Amino acid sequence: MRKILAAAAPLGLAGLGAIVPATGAQAATACDTAWHNARSGYFYAYSGYNCSGYIGSTDSWDSDYGNSSGPFQGGDTNTASSILHKGTSGMAVQVFNGTGQDWGGGHTCIKKSEYYMSSLAGHTFTSGAGVNNGISSHRWVWNSSCGKFLNS
Repeated sequence: MRKILAAAAPLGLAGLGAIVPATGAQAATACDTAWHNARSGYFYAYSGYNCSGYIGSTDSWDSDYGNSSGPFQGGDTNTASSILHKGTSGMAVQVFNGTGQDWGGGHTCIKKSEYYMSSLAGHTFTSGAGVNNGISSHRWVWNSSCGKFLNS
């Protein structure tokens, strides 16, 4: 009986391994590749999860993704599902679900040390609105100016 249980245990563990998907590793690999290929000092936004569907990038700020005067333009507003931070200053990138020089709406931040968020699904701004497909503007700020971080 003991030999049968000893033989069954490795089979059970092998079966468990077949059930657990590898999508987390694949997502990390896609965003890792994007981060390594990104320009230093830039913030990137992607329309798809896992850093796919490039929307745009910039080393500055943009108070309204929906207008035609900043680095993000027109249809770029409310389309980001993943973001990447390759800044060099040590500052965070604060993203908003509002626009304008008053940086309206709720906000959240991504720290330089976070590198990227492969999925914005399930994250919220300080206003409670969802971050996924909700970013309308961004700026660079010191961590102390962030009321909320994506990793929290």
